[in-house]
Amino acid sequence: MKIAIVGAGWAGMAAAVTAAQAGAEVTVFEATRTLGGRARSLSLPTPDGFEITVDNGQHILIGAYAETLGMMQRVGIDLQAAVLRQPLSMVFPDGNGLQTPDWAATWPAPLNAVASIATAKGWHWRDKLALVRASLGWQRAGFTCKADLTVARLCAALPSRVMEDLIEPLCVSALNTTGAEASATVFLRVMKDALFGRGFPGFGASDLLMPRTDLSQLFPQAATEWLALRHGDRVGVHLSTRIQSLRFDPLGWHLSESTTARFDHVIWATGAAPAAQVMTHAATHESLPATIRASLQDWSQTAGALPHAAITTVYAHARGVRLQRPMTALRPGPDARTAPAQFVFDRGLLCPSDPTQQGVLAFVVSASTGDREDLQRRVLQQASDQLGLKTLRPVQTVVEKRATFVCAPGLRRPGMAIAPGLWAAGDFVDGPYPATLEGAVRSGAAAAQAACLPPTQRHR
Repeated sequence: MKIAIVGAGWAGMAAAVTAAQAGAEVTVFEATRTLGGRARSLSLPTPDGFEITVDNGQHILIGAYAETLGMMQRVGIDLQAAVLRQPLSMVFPDGNGLQTPDWAATWPAPLNAVASIATAKGWHWRDKLALVRASLGWQRAGFTCKADLTVARLCAALPSRVMEDLIEPLCVSALNTTGAEASATVFLRVMKDALFGRGFPGFGASDLLMPRTDLSQLFPQAATEWLALRHGDRVGVHLSTRIQSLRFDPLGWHLSESTTARFDHVIWATGAAPAAQVMTHAATHESLPATIRASLQDWSQTAGALPHAAITTVYAHARGVRLQRPMTALRPGPDARTAPAQFVFDRGLLCPSDPTQQGVLAFVVSASTGDREDLQRRVLQQASDQLGLKTLRPVQTVVEKRATFVCAPGLRRPGMAIAPGLWAAGDFVDGPYPATLEGAVRSGAAAAQAACLPPTQRHR
């Protein structure tokens, strides 16, 4: 079986690994020179004149991301060395907030979460009791709710301290959507897995896992090297190769108008917008059967209609700066414009053996809006006000304008099956997770598994 995979991000490379292990002949096409898609490495010059490798956006994983961690381990990543494990923590510069105590870090869920809530600093006992009651209520309800419910409405009875210190930061970081707009259904799925689920072996479900290496190395590059070593005779990965068209014939799919190369299956693993454009164009071929044309049109309309939200990461540097912890939560201002960043990461603590990372901070603004320069200015002011850092100099502000879809209630997401032999993979494809690395990896693996099934076992 010959399978083409368009896109070498986390979804595309998860599909490649899964398909290769199933015995398929796999060819991966990536438009850029860098593996990873919207979670990739980036080289930046610092004010001191040297280059550092960072990411196009600071990411974290959690211990509940079993598919992602399993895939990383499968291609040879030493998980304990590749990520910094930190029990659930949402601590602000003043030391207040929620953090799993050391003596409860190895407790099973949900006891570790209850211990974190019980020992939260700056919270009144009424705040803690209200959150425990709400969490147990969600558990009794099977972590389900009405499809049209937002996170803000789901949590309307919770005290403002709980909303400001935990729910809103969790919601906007996991769903890249504010609580007033975010789907309570998807949020509850994240809460179920993170606070009440089982973690990947060696990790607690709610553990925060912060990469010690760049995101391209963390999985996509390792997957490429593993494929070359284990399946090099039937796997090829082609960078700087943009695929912009798709053509169907009764025997398979072609990845351009003129090429004679034919594939039994194609897994399209790019972002939603470029995928929708290609499917729209493919549907215009006069020789296309009506049923396939209708499938392409319906899928492209759904994918093209997805609303998107940006994520901004402000990288800044000051010689000798070091925070108290690798990740610190930041307070919002009177409105999101005055203090836009929700978290700051100390890359020197994440990569202590790399001298180029010392003094480099990454400020993350989820669901970001506004001009790049203005965002950067406001984040640096926030660092001065909340962290007392007066000498920070900007290195680079990275804005991913279409970082994720807006995870709103009742949102219709495109399915994995586009047409016979044509599949979609990516964090936007219909599934239980928001636009996360786990969602991308699960989607890629599922698409490859479906493509490799015998036709009689395949369900659209």
